[in-house]
Amino acid sequence: MYQPAPNHLNKMKTVSFLTFLIALGILANCSQEKKLDDPEIIKKVLSDYFDGLKTRDINKLNAVTTDDFKLFEDGKVWNNDSLINALNSFKSFDGSWTFDNMNVNMDELSGSITYCNHGSFVINDTIKRKPEWIESATFKKIDGTWKMNFLHSSVRK
Repeated sequence: MYQPAPNHLNKMKTVSFLTFLIALGILANCSQEKKLDDPEIIKKVLSDYFDGLKTRDINKLNAVTTDDFKLFEDGKVWNNDSLINALNSFKSFDGSWTFDNMNVNMDELSGSITYCNHGSFVINDTIKRKPEWIESATFKKIDGTWKMNFLHSSVRK
């Protein structure tokens, strides 16, 4: 019967032990839950975006959106510049938005929100409107900062 040399047995034990440690390390790393950012962070990005609309602040809009941000609304494709230009076409514009039924989904680098948006506007000091929309927005985490990259808005019926 073959019996390995004692030195060979020590090498086998060492290799087996190292293999066990590597496998244990891999399993431990896979089973750890990654800590996700607080969903309130992307809700704040959304709120900041609408605050930028209210004040017609292109810098604020650009600060909370990606460079390729798009808004789909009323059958049109908008970006921050075209949206501010449309708002600036009014002699005056005062608007506010409130959100409810928010549903947030996030992972480490992306997120989305679906929600209902209730607007209240006074345009040119006389035209009053209270539209409602069903909206969804997507977000990306870029260099550690959450930014909105897409917003879709449909009038609620």
